[in-house]
Amino acid sequence: MDFALNEMQADLADLARRILEAEVTEERLRESEAGADRFEPHVWKALADANLLGLSLPESCGGSGLGLFEQCLVLEEVGRTVAPVPVWASIVLGASPIATFGTELQRARYAARAAEGETVLTAALVEPLNPEPERPVTTARPDEGGGWIIDGMKTCVPSATQAQAVLVPAATAEGGVVICIVPVGTVGVTITPQATTNREVEGRLELAGVAVGAEDVLAGPESGADVLRWMIERATVGLCAVQLGVTEKALRMTAEYTTTRIQFDRPIVHFQAVAQRAADAYIDVEGIRLTLWQAAYLLDAGRPAATEVEVAKFWASDGGHRVAHAAAHLHGGVGVDVDYPLHRYFLWAKKIELSLGASTQQLLRIGRSLAAEPV
Repeated sequence: MDFALNEMQADLADLARRILEAEVTEERLRESEAGADRFEPHVWKALADANLLGLSLPESCGGSGLGLFEQCLVLEEVGRTVAPVPVWASIVLGASPIATFGTELQRARYAARAAEGETVLTAALVEPLNPEPERPVTTARPDEGGGWIIDGMKTCVPSATQAQAVLVPAATAEGGVVICIVPVGTVGVTITPQATTNREVEGRLELAGVAVGAEDVLAGPESGADVLRWMIERATVGLCAVQLGVTEKALRMTAEYTTTRIQFDRPIVHFQAVAQRAADAYIDVEGIRLTLWQAAYLLDAGRPAATEVEVAKFWASDGGHRVAHAAAHLHGGVGVDVDYPLHRYFLWAKKIELSLGASTQQLLRIGRSLAAEPV
């Protein structure tokens, strides 16, 4: 299958790369890392002004009516520059489900504003001690007027400290799933900042008797499980796109370093062990690339892609782990210097590796699927 970019897609990727490379400089990254929330409004505005935030959203929501494939081109560039902007959280986790399944009022209030960069959205998919986001332990009980009362705790909610609203999946007593849009100022909502592996700030979300009106219910028990599965698949593919950008840039930095670092009167890349390690890392990056675009293509085509998404995340986790470590090792002592830019890519790769299921979890899911299908 040929995933070569067409002219329009290549132009979008180039535009995103030019904006992010111009805005996300080493100096600005250091300033952002010294701040409290690791969010750069000027970069966010530049992406919004270029209409790059809402690529996958319909035109009725202020988007471009393209697909997840095109949105992943922007996410790849976010990873390549380790840009402190919540494109993945606000657009893939938040705005896309609302634009696809929400009411006209929800799309106007949340998705359209997210496409313009005026609102930051996110979704709470992770819970403490629960490795299966498809089966939330946060609970929802019916409230008057078609609303729900939500109780529970979510953890590692991306961009929670910048978000104005969070999509919250919760389980009903009958075994169904509801998904509610919860404004962060709602009574009973508490967000506690959490420091993460790559030093980005996420949030622990506590929900104590949070009342959600019918107007903010994205999916009821009859469709909630399917919508949640839809959300998780696209969230996972979006993470893989970021990982592609992270690992490819780390490999390019390594190639530049090993061709200029002189040892025994010649560049170290001429040594067989160095060249072989770099070649293995190149294969891993290409594995991440191929499986990512395959999964994104199938999801955009409306075809079943559960196993392909799991394969893509396996490569993003397992291959990403190997690339990050190879890059650090081939840089020698510089590779463990926290003031050297490569260290950011190591931390980002590690965080993505473990998010939404690391390689072992993906293999277990793939194994269950294979075991359930007769040869």
